[in-house]
Amino acid sequence: MDDAVQVVGGGRERLVPGTPLLEVEDLHVEFVTRDGVAKAVNGVTYSVAAGETLAVLGESGSGKSVTAQAIMGILDMPPGRITAGRILFRGQDLLTMPSRDRRSVRGQRIAMIFQDALSALNPVLSVGYQLGEMFRVHQGLTRSEARDKAVALMDRVRIPAARQRVGDYPHQFSGGMRQRIMIAMALSLQPDLIIADEPTTALDVTVQAQVMDLLAELQSEFRMGLILITHDLGVVADVADKIAVMYAGRIVETAPVRDLYARPAHPYTRGLLDSIPRLDQKGRNLHAIKGLPPSLLKLPEGCAFHPRCPRAQDRCLSEAPALAPVVAEDGRELPGRHSACHYWRETLRGAETSTS
Repeated sequence: MDDAVQVVGGGRERLVPGTPLLEVEDLHVEFVTRDGVAKAVNGVTYSVAAGETLAVLGESGSGKSVTAQAIMGILDMPPGRITAGRILFRGQDLLTMPSRDRRSVRGQRIAMIFQDALSALNPVLSVGYQLGEMFRVHQGLTRSEARDKAVALMDRVRIPAARQRVGDYPHQFSGGMRQRIMIAMALSLQPDLIIADEPTTALDVTVQAQVMDLLAELQSEFRMGLILITHDLGVVADVADKIAVMYAGRIVETAPVRDLYARPAHPYTRGLLDSIPRLDQKGRNLHAIKGLPPSLLKLPEGCAFHPRCPRAQDRCLSEAPALAPVVAEDGRELPGRHSACHYWRETLRGAETSTS
């Protein structure tokens, strides 16, 4: 057996924690529209190891979900098209894999929790039927066996009276319960990687915390990798291992979660953190990043963030910064830290001043 593989409960093989699981390399995705070509993803590179949680942050339209759809192989093509890059899953490039093999990876090895559970679930089929379909199609179980599996999954994600409710329809469940059903569906075949696309959107704060705690618990139990897509920095603070911040289709900063919160190295990340309400600033106006994200049909020259950046200088208007390592004062590269900013040192110093 490969040294990087372990056998866990149920005889399922898992990569040893820390082993590279998913590697997205220089991914480019475009959409052809009547108004022109929208460059939705522009050279995105990130990786997730076995047992690791990567949070992908950014405003709506930054390319977070499009990247996830490219990984899953569910982009609408046309109008979408992948023009460059590689997506390596356990060393195999998903983009060059035959469609039949790609379908076997989807669901069994990589699963996705969608943003709107009510839209993702079929309204005319019971949740038990939809959960059981995974076992009928992929494992050849009978309807009765698949129903029992569905009940066990509903119990596992803490849906009360699961056996009595397995025949209910999506509209008969609350928003939080529907999201738990989506989590159960993603977990049904015990995948190596789960992509959770805004899993707590439209849920109240208490239910958000419950859903995030459940995801973290299940990830630890099944030793899965997790990509958590969100625009809410508060949601990921306690669950992520590292963070990738996206803006206008690019990664603008990567860092271990604690380092990013303590000392962001990009003005956009700094703006997102300053926008979080704080208990020690009661009565003050909330900070907002001025302006709007750029049109993907016509990205600005140089750094895409420069029209909104308080630190923008002449160089930023003409020269796009590369995603480069962040280094300490002694010249040592800081582990896992990268920033796509010409003046990231000034941002770091500003962060030190604001937290001192």
